[in-house]
Amino acid sequence: MTKQDATVFPTRLMIPGRSRRRVDTFDRVELLKTMFLSREGDRREGVLHRQGKGWFQVSGIGHEPMAALTMLMKKGDYLCPYYRDRAAVLARGVSNLDLARAYFAKKSSSSGGRQMPGHYSDREKNIWSVPTPTGANLLPACGIAWSMQLAKRENVVVATIGDASTRQGEFYEAIAFATERKLPVVFVVEDNNYGISTNTTKFNPFKLNLFNPGIFTHIDARDPDLFADHLEPILSQARAGGGPAVVVAEFDRICSHTCSDDQRVYRPKAEIEAMNLRDPIEVYSKKLIKSGAMSETRWQQIKHRIEVQVDQEYQAAEAEEDPADCDLMDHLLAPTKAAQDVPLAGGRTWRMVDAVNAVFRHRLKTDPRTVFFGEDIEAPKGGVFGLTDELSTEYPTRVHNSPLAEATIAGVGIGMASVGLKPVFEMQFVDFVGPAMNQICQNLGTLRWRTKGQWKCPVVFYAPYGAYLPGGSIWHSQANESVFAHLSGMRVVVPSTPEDAAALMWTAMHADDPTVFLMPKHLFRKRVMVPDVVPAVGFGQAKISQAGEDVTIVSWGNCMEIAFEAAEALPDVSIEIIDLRTVQPWDEKTVKQSVKKTGRLVVVQEDGRSCSVGQMIVSEVVNDESCFYDLVSSPQLISKPDVPIGFNPVIEYSALPSVADVIKSIKLTLEQ
Repeated sequence: MTKQDATVFPTRLMIPGRSRRRVDTFDRVELLKTMFLSREGDRREGVLHRQGKGWFQVSGIGHEPMAALTMLMKKGDYLCPYYRDRAAVLARGVSNLDLARAYFAKKSSSSGGRQMPGHYSDREKNIWSVPTPTGANLLPACGIAWSMQLAKRENVVVATIGDASTRQGEFYEAIAFATERKLPVVFVVEDNNYGISTNTTKFNPFKLNLFNPGIFTHIDARDPDLFADHLEPILSQARAGGGPAVVVAEFDRICSHTCSDDQRVYRPKAEIEAMNLRDPIEVYSKKLIKSGAMSETRWQQIKHRIEVQVDQEYQAAEAEEDPADCDLMDHLLAPTKAAQDVPLAGGRTWRMVDAVNAVFRHRLKTDPRTVFFGEDIEAPKGGVFGLTDELSTEYPTRVHNSPLAEATIAGVGIGMASVGLKPVFEMQFVDFVGPAMNQICQNLGTLRWRTKGQWKCPVVFYAPYGAYLPGGSIWHSQANESVFAHLSGMRVVVPSTPEDAAALMWTAMHADDPTVFLMPKHLFRKRVMVPDVVPAVGFGQAKISQAGEDVTIVSWGNCMEIAFEAAEALPDVSIEIIDLRTVQPWDEKTVKQSVKKTGRLVVVQEDGRSCSVGQMIVSEVVNDESCFYDLVSSPQLISKPDVPIGFNPVIEYSALPSVADVIKSIKLTLEQ
């Protein structure tokens, strides 16, 4: 480390040569073997790729000392790695043969050929599935660590990230949340000074002195012994309840970024030559030979055995079975469970907010795995609409206020759900979901599918939704269910009655997959008579709210109200009204059967028109030959135009579907 480095990192600086206690918790020769096994696997994949065998490779050459970190980890610890951690996962127990299968994208690989090489995952070894966007693993790591803390387990989560990704907002959110909760998590920044071709010196937040010096430790991690010496007490401190740590580990990326890159284009020749002289395997092997830990002869024998092993295992992996076409949809969602009876007293007038609060309370009473988290959900506020009123008073250890950080809410919930808890987390308004979309898009719906069901994510994210309540404007009144319905691997619910909100929330809380639960805030406090027996409702089960013979109206959420008002205004028309209730999956059977009977379809939605659920329904009905020829008029879609909701009620209601719009469309279908 240079003098310049020492001034750039004004912190607890760990400089080679300082006298520290030697860590002897693992065999140093075994560590070297693992490092070389990693290197040889990377080398083999590079050769295979140049031969046209395989589609992609990302290498960990230069980062092999990360094996020292995972050799210090204990049973019950979790690793949330990123794609340059080949040596780390080998040291954690993943076999080279498994990595060879991943390179060839074989059916037997951890992802079944669904992930690129370098995207490690192993549920049995507590290696959380790597998402490609580096940094997207950090908030789930916090969720796993919080789960450990709540369970009073003396374990630690290690989450790794490349230095370029330390400018991601989720990096800061993760550190802030871990510090706030004093979580047992260690963040390791693998600093190789490059983000693909960009030198990160001027971007690195640690080199910009953005962090309090006491929050992180900088280590020259090229020397595995030095790395291990400083990591061991940090891991022990986190396990003992001492809170999180950030380790900035300095490595060299001795390889190009990936097989699609050539670092010679952008890195000075002298820099590459100097880096190669610091090759951690060359330096460490000479160190062990000099110390007497092994002889030169033994080292040559070790290398030869590993070279033969790698050659044999990659040949074996190449010959294994590829995934089949019919495997594509496997593990997208778990098999559907039968909906359970709803713990809600019927035969009385309920508001939606009261009905949902009642099932929340019953869930907390009956399932200790359930945790609530969201902005302002603790007493005395109980959420901005009172959905969690008094729950924190009764269950203070399982109902928690979150920071004003939607990515934290989503990422932490995903992490907790993946290790067995049942998070029910609130987004204050669905309009604020933007910062959480990285987690929702990258992890929420893909985790089960990309790991062949090894990891699952049974979390419920619920949010107030929609307009028809003046004064909300752009940021409190959007109906955007189509955004979520477009994403795979999750269910999307939009109820319109207290009993359906309660029943579907109960179903969602018992599901093995994620649910996005959108509750129309216009209907929150509308008093409705609930039937004596509240029926269980499963996903994809629409309800015929009113039977009819002439026209089918399909709607959901707030627009159910105007659908009924339109039907009342046309007493001479027999109108069948279907409440879709869930938009992903949607009940095609019920809708199409109704259209076959009436021959006319009107879809009413609050969301914008383009690429919407309403357009999907119309398209599916028209594209179904068995349904198309029963239509006696063209289907009608009543929708908000592709424009935001305004603040003045005149602007708001001019954008929204109205009773008059529905009446006009019904009459149009009757005239054609």
